[in-house]
Amino acid sequence: MIYTLTLNPAIDLFITTQDMQPNRVNRTQNYEVQANGKGVNVSIILQRLGTANTALGVGAGFTLDYISSFLTAHQIPNYFLKDQGITRINVFTRVLNQGQEYKLVNAGPIISPAIQAQLMQRLKKLTAQDWLCVCGSFAQGIQPAYLKKIGQLSQQQGFKLVVDTAYAEVLQILPYRPYLIKPNVEELAAWFHQPAPDNLTQIVTWGQSLVLQGAQNVLVSLGAQGAVLITDRQILYGTAPAIHVLNTAGAGDTMLGTFVAGRCQGLTDEANLVKAIAAGSDTAQKSWLTTFQQIEELQAQIKIQTLSASRMS
Repeated sequence: MIYTLTLNPAIDLFITTQDMQPNRVNRTQNYEVQANGKGVNVSIILQRLGTANTALGVGAGFTLDYISSFLTAHQIPNYFLKDQGITRINVFTRVLNQGQEYKLVNAGPIISPAIQAQLMQRLKKLTAQDWLCVCGSFAQGIQPAYLKKIGQLSQQQGFKLVVDTAYAEVLQILPYRPYLIKPNVEELAAWFHQPAPDNLTQIVTWGQSLVLQGAQNVLVSLGAQGAVLITDRQILYGTAPAIHVLNTAGAGDTMLGTFVAGRCQGLTDEANLVKAIAAGSDTAQKSWLTTFQQIEELQAQIKIQTLSASRMS
């Protein structure tokens, strides 16, 4: 079974308005409410690809109830531990006459040590037949060092650990041989205390360093430049299709969920990378996650290149 773990879920409110003025009532043209959190998104993508999964997480209040109900309505089994407070509501406002989007993101509830301990007991039930995808930020009270405990547990229990979070503590779990790490360029550069590079050579060099330190697969999302997959056997670079970007939120989660599903379904790395890039790109040109109904045209635009140290540029 594949499990996703969301340690700071959210309800995202997306608003579109023609204008935005201070100290007055600004009428909206439309709005959309979405259950969110990176692990939640990955669960939805897996389900849309016919890959059974269970969503795990922590949260609080009636907003957590909404997220759980949303997942249940989408036929995704879920298990969220509930603490005091309220799971966060984030607001994203697109102002049409400015061509701008304002993003207001809250911190989330404080998760107690008792709830964290309960979650760890739940994770101890995972076996070598399972996957665990740890995605996104952690709620208040959960220290990034919690990730190291999960890494240690993955080694003890034998489950495949997939990690998509910006915390530098990702580097501390590399000795536990995580199955897949998925940073974007900015996160990767921050781990190496460098500015984001403008060349693929540096990105691949850093990715290879993560592999040498223990990561089995490193999937780096490059935004409009595509993505690169680095393993101890090969380096694959995939270009991105031409799209009109509407909303990049969820694009990386879509890429990750699609790639994990492809690994479970036995796709070749080349075909899997093409599909993952296309799916992420389709999400970026939609108001929410791709339904996979229109990605064939995007897939046809993507080119895969096998890189070596002498061919990177």
